[in-house]
Amino acid sequence: MELDAGRKLGQALANIRRNLKAIMTSALNDIAASIRTIPDYPKPGVQFRDITTLLGNARAFRRTIDELVQPWAGAKVDQVAGIEARGFIIGGAVAHQLSAGFVPIRKKGKLPFDTVSMSYALEYGTDEMEMHVDAVGKGDRVILVDDLIATGGTAEGAVKLLRQRGAIVEAACFIIDLPELGGAAKLRALDVPVRTLVSFEGH
Repeated sequence: MELDAGRKLGQALANIRRNLKAIMTSALNDIAASIRTIPDYPKPGVQFRDITTLLGNARAFRRTIDELVQPWAGAKVDQVAGIEARGFIIGGAVAHQLSAGFVPIRKKGKLPFDTVSMSYALEYGTDEMEMHVDAVGKGDRVILVDDLIATGGTAEGAVKLLRQRGAIVEAACFIIDLPELGGAAKLRALDVPVRTLVSFEGH
């Protein structure tokens, strides 16, 4: 009898896992379907992944934020750092859900107070990003957020900028991954866990 009860419990747990997986797959499919692809923008050969359609879809937007914060629900997160500009939209919503502060990481010259900066690699050349000197404190647990990870140059610069001020980068979260460009792998090589929701082939 105990053996039968154990089997029934095992079957019930297996069914729950299957149902949860089906629900998650459905949610991620909804998220992917809500992202518009614009060919040859901003230059020929590029498939631009436009999240404005996702942001305008209340259900997809809510599911996106819920999926991004799920691993850290109930955990101690001090700050969420968002990369200009779409990272501000996503990061603000994630920070709200986690009851954390929000830190904007901006292009050089856009912040009004004293700043610290970090250069980062672009496809051709380099650029600089900044945040306020008092945006994070030593030991602050931070999650980095942006809409998309491609080559990873900007995100890598943001991680180094946060660490320069003594913050602990717990993870980096993105809605979209373009795995062929290697950005997520670049962050993992820096010992930063990476969470992405959907991936697309190509650039």
